[in-house]
Amino acid sequence: MTNGRGAGIPAVSTAILAMSRHLEVRDVLKTIVASARELLDAEYAALGVPDDHGGFAQFVVDGVSAEQWKAIGPLPRQHGILAAMLHNATPERLADVRKDPRFGGWPAAHPDMSDFLGLPVADGDEILGALFLANKRCPKPSGSCGFTKDDERLLGILAQHAAIALTNARLYERSRELTIAGERARLAHELHDAVAQKLFSLRLTAQAATALVDRDPARAKDELHQVAALAAEAADELRAAVIELRPAALDEDGLVATLRSQAQVLDRAHSAHVTFAAQGVRALPAAQEEALLRVAQEALHNALRHSGAENVEVTLARNGQGALLRIADDGCGFDTGMVRRAGRHLGLVSMHDRAGGVGGKLTVESEPGKGTAVEMEVPGG
Repeated sequence: MTNGRGAGIPAVSTAILAMSRHLEVRDVLKTIVASARELLDAEYAALGVPDDHGGFAQFVVDGVSAEQWKAIGPLPRQHGILAAMLHNATPERLADVRKDPRFGGWPAAHPDMSDFLGLPVADGDEILGALFLANKRCPKPSGSCGFTKDDERLLGILAQHAAIALTNARLYERSRELTIAGERARLAHELHDAVAQKLFSLRLTAQAATALVDRDPARAKDELHQVAALAAEAADELRAAVIELRPAALDEDGLVATLRSQAQVLDRAHSAHVTFAAQGVRALPAAQEEALLRVAQEALHNALRHSGAENVEVTLARNGQGALLRIADDGCGFDTGMVRRAGRHLGLVSMHDRAGGVGGKLTVESEPGKGTAVEMEVPGG
């Protein structure tokens, strides 16, 4: 079987491997489209993911420049041949798409297309999208389609694997959303406790000032100054809550800024003094940065909830081509041997799993009465 410059099984294998390397939905869609166009030697390729309103939630093209795509205008609607692929789940192979009775025209800036091959991308009965190619680069006798039955079968294989890659990418993004939601809920609880404590103190102090106004105006004045200070602290806590309960900014801000922000919020929310310092840290692969962040959050949660520490220090330092994270507290400490026998207590197993999952190593040093230090080391990417 030969199909232009990307021939046969080796080319299909290369395309499938390329799709499986990505976890973000947008990256998977772009790889599917580029792989299909190269595999079947077409001038244009596109993949549309439908929304629930007769349009497309995402529409990715290959072979069209950014300037052309901008000039074309809004995303297409689900009509004509696109609708047929999305609703009937049948392949479409046409000698000239413009002569099909379902063809409804296209915008003035749209490139001219003739022969056409389209397939649905489906997971069981669920149609995830429509994948199509146009203008195969080959000699075409008048009135014939450049795309062959073999092309259709080859694209069908690619579409099946595209469905798997797209489903996996969606599951990955959903798991990240759930992780972020869980972290937000935990932080919301911590911040709620901190703000509630401040407001309770504010109410008691205001009551004391009221009782002293007539018999001891000087003391009442002092109490009112305390009311003002507590009100300012409560306002700071609420501002921190608004900032911190936004979606995690690891992708936008990077690991250092994200850790610094969380340390500042936790310092406000707890009686312990929480500090953060970074030393020469370089950017790391996304999976390593996420693992470091999750371990830091778990270790901070333990230190602030269970250790009774007065001080918690978070440091992130460059370590060769990788990084070393350290969370140290001056709390009550614990017997590490007993905790190992206790199994999953304090999340140590999950922290070890996160470190191992990115090729790193986790160590925990602690003794009763001597505080705890958690270190995670990751290699460079």
